[in-house]
Amino acid sequence: MMPLRPFAAEPRTRREQLMAVAARLFAIRGFHGVTVDDIGAELELSGPALYHHFRGKEALLGEVLIAISEQLLGHGAEVVATASDPAAALASLVGAHVEFALDRPELITVQYRDLLHASPGDQHRVRDLQGRYVDLWIDAVAGATGETDRHATSARVHAVFGLINSTPHSVRLDHSAMAALLTAMATAALQADGG
Repeated sequence: MMPLRPFAAEPRTRREQLMAVAARLFAIRGFHGVTVDDIGAELELSGPALYHHFRGKEALLGEVLIAISEQLLGHGAEVVATASDPAAALASLVGAHVEFALDRPELITVQYRDLLHASPGDQHRVRDLQGRYVDLWIDAVAGATGETDRHATSARVHAVFGLINSTPHSVRLDHSAMAALLTAMATAALQADGG
């Protein structure tokens, strides 16, 4: 699977480092609880050095949110394109999203809590990318289950996102046990008979 950069364990560039630090601090303190000086201090930079890479804190937040959404969509498209069949595509989407949620819960926190603080243009871009990611899932669920009601499938997919994206609050087991539990629950939910 392709790594979810620039949020890998070791960001390589200064820009990636700033984005990773900002995401972590925004998750802990919220967008308004973090200053450019706080972000710079984490990397032993002056706060204003951030302006060499981003127009400001709002632009940095927008870049973080867009990067998350682009990575999820890109990774999702890749796993679907390389899957042997619709069931394998769906299993790969679930597995990739579970790993993302467990490895980077702070990004989920920022995505849900702080999107409203991004510029209108960045919010629109994120929503567009998220919609395309949801469409990948809807198509995979339909292909794997034979579901023909796109609205019902969309509701199912969003419910599963809620389940998986609860990781900032729900992790009570070690990584592998939690991944197995979330994968099993998500798979069952995606295949459940809605009556």
